[in-house]
Amino acid sequence: MNSSASALPLSTLDSANEALTLRLPSSLQLKQQLPLGHSLLQQVNAHRQAVRAILNGQDPRLLVIVGPCSIHDPQSALEYASKLAHLAEDVSSEMLLVMRAYVEKPRTTVGWKGLAYDPHLDGTDDMAAGLTLSRELMLQMIQLGLPIATELLQPMAANYFDDLLSWVAIGARTTESQIHREMASGLNMPVGFKNGTDGGAAVAVDAMRSAAHPHRHFGVDSQGHPAIVQTAGNADTHIVLRGGHQGPNHDATSVAKISAELSRLKIPNRIMVDCSHANSGKDPLRQPAVFNDVLEQRLRGNHSLIGMMLESHLFEGCQSLSSSLRYGVSITDGCLGFGATEQLLTDAARRLAHVRN
Repeated sequence: MNSSASALPLSTLDSANEALTLRLPSSLQLKQQLPLGHSLLQQVNAHRQAVRAILNGQDPRLLVIVGPCSIHDPQSALEYASKLAHLAEDVSSEMLLVMRAYVEKPRTTVGWKGLAYDPHLDGTDDMAAGLTLSRELMLQMIQLGLPIATELLQPMAANYFDDLLSWVAIGARTTESQIHREMASGLNMPVGFKNGTDGGAAVAVDAMRSAAHPHRHFGVDSQGHPAIVQTAGNADTHIVLRGGHQGPNHDATSVAKISAELSRLKIPNRIMVDCSHANSGKDPLRQPAVFNDVLEQRLRGNHSLIGMMLESHLFEGCQSLSSSLRYGVSITDGCLGFGATEQLLTDAARRLAHVRN
């Protein structure tokens, strides 16, 4: 892959705290270097519309956001994407599969922050190369015909690949952030807000209400200049249940409680369940049980459950970052292997088709 972009020479040294500042290429420069052609632009727009149609009840299919917890190796990510593209076609009558292309990783304290930050996996934090590699990789996934999704963690980084995304997550740690709510209000694609790490849904509900409104906020324009950004508001948001410190929240009782709260506030009643994180007790092999529990709720008629999220890689489990990594195994959260993922989704599609027919 061509990851030739690099940070420009040192521009500022703040003598007060020794903070180093390296200037990055602007998002406009990177988009011009790695453009989204007309045909792929039409494809992305069509995928966004397909996701919106599911959210709005115009498309009865199940939305499934599936793929690696985070991408650290472009080769294994593209192999996974190729397999997923074939699976997506096989189950397309009952599901819309969207690949996780997560290049930022939120950390509770410190650690590897994702491909966009540290593409060489060595702590050098070559973010210019990371942004270039991330955009190049996403373009290759789109060329396979896949819609792609990511979690937008750093609003400045979002400008480098926002035109490629069909769905966006705002994570549990940032759903309460005013900055992320403002950003979501200006995104031209559906956004899922995760419940807080305590398991409470209130912050996600508040985020949906905030993102639906127009905002004026501080930001950066496409050429990298500070700017006042004016947004129109985003009507295509929903809540993502990921459990919390008190345990899972994917069960029928929890879903019904959150559904009632959305209805009370006159917010569109659309709920996605993250089958990982606290809902699975961070055990990737428990994800199928969570998935099937939610699927059963939907088959019984709960169509507020519009989708699910799975963490899946070529091979199951996870590994620590080291100099000798196993191919196709996550270096962040543990994942379900592709074989088990394929079986799970194929069986689910068969069950959904049986009920529909």
